[in-house]
Amino acid sequence: MVIFLTIIHVVVCFFLIVVVLLQSGKAADLAGAFGGMGSQTAFGPRGSATVLSKATTVAAALFMITSLTLAIMSTRGSSGGASTVLETEGSQAVESAPDTGASTPAAPGVPAGEPAEGQPSMTLTDPQTGESQTVPLDIPPAPDGSAGEEEQPEN
Repeated sequence: MVIFLTIIHVVVCFFLIVVVLLQSGKAADLAGAFGGMGSQTAFGPRGSATVLSKATTVAAALFMITSLTLAIMSTRGSSGGASTVLETEGSQAVESAPDTGASTPAAPGVPAGEPAEGQPSMTLTDPQTGESQTVPLDIPPAPDGSAGEEEQPEN
C-alpha cells in the first residue's frame, strides 16, 4: 500500500509541476507590461477559472492528501520499536555490551579496562547499586602537538 501511494504521490508531483509551469502570470497582457491592472479591484482583474487553474487546485489537493497519508503510515509503521534515535542507540549499546557480571553496562564509546598511569580517567557511580567504576578517558592531543595545556596570553 505504501509503494502504491508513493508512486501516486510522485506522479501527482510531476503533474503539479507541469501544470504550474504551463500557466501564464496574472499580468501577462499588454497592460500588465506597463503597470496597468485593467481593473480597480484590490488584487487585479479576476477572470474565469481556466482548465489549468482547476487542474492545479485538484493536483495540489491530491498532493496534500498523499503527503499526509504517507506521513501517517510511516509513523504508525515504526511505532513498534524505539521512538527516538537516542533510545535506538541506547538499546544497541546495552545489547552489545559484554557480560562482565556487573549490573551496570559500560557507557557507549568508553573503553573497558583500567586506565594507564598518568592517563586521565573518570569514576562513574551507579545511583541504584552504588558501585563505582573507573574508566579511562580517550582525549586526543591538541592539533599543535601540545598536551592540552593552554598558554595564558601576556597582558
